[in-house]
Amino acid sequence: MIDLPIYSHDGKKVDSIQIDPAMLGGEVRCALLKQAYVAVHLNQRQGSARTKSRGAVHGSTRKLYKQKGTGNARAGASRTPIRKGGGVAFAKTRTREDLRSSLPKKMRRLANRNALLAKLVDGEVKCFEHLNFATPKTETFAALLGVVGIDRTCLIVLDAANDGARQSAGNLPYSSTIRVDQLNVFAVLNHRYMVIDRATLTAFIDETCFAKKQEVTS
Repeated sequence: MIDLPIYSHDGKKVDSIQIDPAMLGGEVRCALLKQAYVAVHLNQRQGSARTKSRGAVHGSTRKLYKQKGTGNARAGASRTPIRKGGGVAFAKTRTREDLRSSLPKKMRRLANRNALLAKLVDGEVKCFEHLNFATPKTETFAALLGVVGIDRTCLIVLDAANDGARQSAGNLPYSSTIRVDQLNVFAVLNHRYMVIDRATLTAFIDETCFAKKQEVTS
């Protein structure tokens, strides 16, 4: 069992929860995490890179100067690939649709939960009793991160209804916010620390947050 401390807003440990690693994959599965990370990264690519061939570059097709008699090397149009400002020899002309990658639903969910396990094992999850704020204020949230020793990049996982915390953390440097039902392996592994509250963490482990998402969309 993993013993995770629960902190108050002043940084004091007020409680702890026991998390069974078996519910998060049992052990850190590096191969699965890499496969899921690469898949999410690939799916973020648009595949819409474009370059211009010599026929698409603006300019005249006139021969720059006569073939012989000038002492210079022979030259054709100014749009040839060997000249500065000319076209590209093998131009990219269409959108690539073969970049997308997908994982089975069970593998994707296991990878997301296993990424949380990796953070728990490394002691990089900071769990608070709650993340509710009367009024949104960035300074308050920055002080909250400081009392638990967060000095690197941070992923703040919030419930979809917690708009006050989302607004408070929106302008924090080196920090990102994400809804718990959108939590993925790419976001988790791209940050050193994870900040979450007790209710949101329990909802993710028990998968009740995904049930709420289905009720909203249906």
